[in-house]
Amino acid sequence: MRPGTPEELLAADDVDLVLNLTVPQAHAAVALAAIASGKHVYGEKPLAAGTTEARGVLDAAARAGLVVGCAPDTVLGTGVQTARASVEAGDIGTPVAATAFMITPGHERWHPSPEFYYQPGGGPLLDMGPYYLTALVHLLGPVRRVTGVTATPRATREIGSGPNAGTVFPVEVATHVTGVLEHAGGAVTTLMMSFDVWAGQLPRIEVYGDSGSLSVPDPNNFDGPVRLYTAATQEWADVPERAGYRDAARGYGVADLALSLRDGTSPRASGELAFHVLDVMERLLEAATTGASLEVASTCAVPAPVPFSSLPAPGA
Repeated sequence: MRPGTPEELLAADDVDLVLNLTVPQAHAAVALAAIASGKHVYGEKPLAAGTTEARGVLDAAARAGLVVGCAPDTVLGTGVQTARASVEAGDIGTPVAATAFMITPGHERWHPSPEFYYQPGGGPLLDMGPYYLTALVHLLGPVRRVTGVTATPRATREIGSGPNAGTVFPVEVATHVTGVLEHAGGAVTTLMMSFDVWAGQLPRIEVYGDSGSLSVPDPNNFDGPVRLYTAATQEWADVPERAGYRDAARGYGVADLALSLRDGTSPRASGELAFHVLDVMERLLEAATTGASLEVASTCAVPAPVPFSSLPAPGA
């Protein structure tokens, strides 16, 4: 074996944790190979292309006494964590509802090899939905029931950049998804994920309580302004940063997992949370196909909040 091959990585005695950044269809196979080699694993979202594969990954890790983590880790930054702290402090009263919108005309405009976004395991819901649904779990808790509708307005897409520009490829998944989510705590979220909208002025996430409203920044970023409107003030005001990893960037989820292994705590970007998010998305697509309102069988613990802090330096 030449140095640097996946096989050598998995066989290395000095590797404890494998970072899996493959395409969605390969997530489960790579994770299972890492687990079979005695490694903890942190994967890109979604946890797997479907819940059956994802459950196999979690079960294999449990049998081996290993830990699985999964993106997104953006929710560990100051944006979502400050918003969560505001909700938990009662700044908007009891949460009643939320909205979550992600709209774009599609990734083929900029990605040189975008086909996987339009294959099973892709689409706007499975690609971008994990950011929004993970943030919503932090803010409002797990989801217990879903309903929804989907659309696929175009049967093909055309690559817009790179060496394959002009290549037309088929679309195999829904590219516009609208859903209603009932959280276990009673709040109701309206969700729209789309690869079919050229422009809009919708908020990313807003949470509405019985005494105020909260504007949450883009969950695909680690920070951003959090804004609060209360019945008492009758105006919007910025909420100072009060929680989350400061100056966070991609990879903080891996670091948080490593710290949890050191300290014997639960990772915040956990496999169980990622499984629940995947289960919600899968049930939502099934509900859209059947026209039914469906229960979500899984649940998860809301991850521990992130105190307003910097990530400890290596070795600290």
